[in-house]
Amino acid sequence: MEDKCGVVGIHSIHNDRNVSSSIYYSLFALQHRGQESAGIATADNVNGLRHHIGMGYVADVFNSEILEDLSGPTGIGHVRYSTTGQSKLINSQPFVIDYGNGFIATAHNGDIVNSEALKKELTEEGFVFKSDSEIVCYLLKKELVDNGLETLEAINEVCKLIEGAYSLTLLINSEVYAVRDPAGMKPLAIAEKDGSFIIASETVAFDLLGANFIRDIVPGEVVYFEDCGIKSYMLEEAGKCKVSHCMFEYVYFARPDSVIDGINTYDARLNIGKALRELYPVDADVVMAVPDSSIPAAIGYSQASGIPYMEGLIKNRYVGRTFIMPTQEERELAVKLKLNPIESNLKGKKIVLIDDSIVRGTTSIKLLEVLKQYEPAEIHLLIGCPPVISPCYYGVAMATKDELIAANNSVEEIRQILDINTLGYITLEKLIEAIGLPGEDLCTGCVTEEYPTKIPESLEAQSYYKTL
Repeated sequence: MEDKCGVVGIHSIHNDRNVSSSIYYSLFALQHRGQESAGIATADNVNGLRHHIGMGYVADVFNSEILEDLSGPTGIGHVRYSTTGQSKLINSQPFVIDYGNGFIATAHNGDIVNSEALKKELTEEGFVFKSDSEIVCYLLKKELVDNGLETLEAINEVCKLIEGAYSLTLLINSEVYAVRDPAGMKPLAIAEKDGSFIIASETVAFDLLGANFIRDIVPGEVVYFEDCGIKSYMLEEAGKCKVSHCMFEYVYFARPDSVIDGINTYDARLNIGKALRELYPVDADVVMAVPDSSIPAAIGYSQASGIPYMEGLIKNRYVGRTFIMPTQEERELAVKLKLNPIESNLKGKKIVLIDDSIVRGTTSIKLLEVLKQYEPAEIHLLIGCPPVISPCYYGVAMATKDELIAANNSVEEIRQILDINTLGYITLEKLIEAIGLPGEDLCTGCVTEEYPTKIPESLEAQSYYKTL
C-alpha cells in the first residue's frame, strides 16, 4: 500500500506576514503522508503568485532562500507519494494554472474515481494535460471563466462533477479555500495562531506550530476567510451520501499523535492491541511490534496480557515507509534497510508480533525471513486490520486484486505461506469498536468490498486508479 498525500493551507490576516516557513514546518509534520515530492505556492496582492515544487523530502526541496522568496500572507502546500510509475516532477503539487483573472493553485489528498471520464471531456474541449493533477484546476477555470461564476459557486459546481475522495486546499489569486468531500473520507482540520488560520490533513501540523485546534472541517464543507475570520459554505452535495471516514487513518496512515475527527489515533491503536489479546490469548515470552505504526497496538496487547513488550526490530530512521516506495523491488530492499533485529530478544523466544496490515504479503515474507535467522521458538503474527480483499479506489494505492494475498488465499493458507505458528486478524467488529466511531461512519471497502460511492466499471474491472 501507499499513503495518500498531505495538504496544508494558511491564511494570515497580517498582510506583511510570510507564511511559507509555517507551511514548510506543517509539511514536515505531514512527511509520513508522502515522501516523493513536496511543494508550496504563496501569494500576495502586490506580487501575485510564487511557487516551488521538487522531488524528495520536504527538507530536500526547500531551503531558507527558497522560503524567503515564497513570500506572502496566504499559501498552500503539499507532500505527495508516488503511484505505479508516476514518480515525476510534473505530478508534484500544488499544481498551478493561469486563468483570465489571475491564477489557481490546487493541492489534493485523495482520488477522484471518475477522473478518466472528466479528463476525456476536458481534452475534447481543448484542455491539454501533463498530469491528472490538473483536473480540478481546469474544472475551476472552466466554471470561473467560461461560465462566469463566483468562486464559491464555481467550487460547488466542480464538486458536483467530481466523484470519490478529496480534501483540497486551493489558492485562487490570494485567497485560500479548503474543501472536504461530502463523505469526509480524507481528514482535514483547522487551527489558529496569532492571526493565522492553518488548515492541514492532521492535527500534528498544528502541534508543531503551537497553533490552537479549532475543529475538523465537516464533510461537504468549504472553509474560507473574510473579515479576519472563518467563513463556511456547504456544498450542495453535502448530506447526499453517508459519512465514510477512512478506517486506515486510524490503523496506519495518521501519526499516532494526531486526532482525526475527534478520535485520538494513539488510543485507537492501543485499543486494537487490547482487542487482539481478547481474540488471540497467546502464551508467549515477549510482545513485539513492526515499527513504527504498530507500536501502540503492541503496547496495548502487552498491557492486556501482562506479557512484556520488547523491541525486536530497530528501525533505521533514515529510511522512509516501505509502504510508500514506488516499486516492489524497492519495498523489499527497504525492509532490510529499515529494520534490524536484536538477536538477544529473539533467539529461543515465543514471540507475539503485531503488525497493522498485510496487503501483498511480500513485505511480511521478507520480514519474517529476517526474524527466523535468529531462531525464535515461535512466531505468532497478529494483524490490526481485517484481511484486505479488495483495492481502494479513493487514493490508497493497495495494488490490484490479483496482488492482494487475502483476496486469493484463506487465513490458514496465508499462515502456511508465511510459515509461522499463528496468524490472526482483528475482526471488523472489534476494529470498529477499537476506533470508537460508528461503523456506518467508516469506509471499510478494502475489507468488505462495500464502497461508499459508485465505482466506475472500468476501474472495478481493472482495479485501476489515478491518484492526484
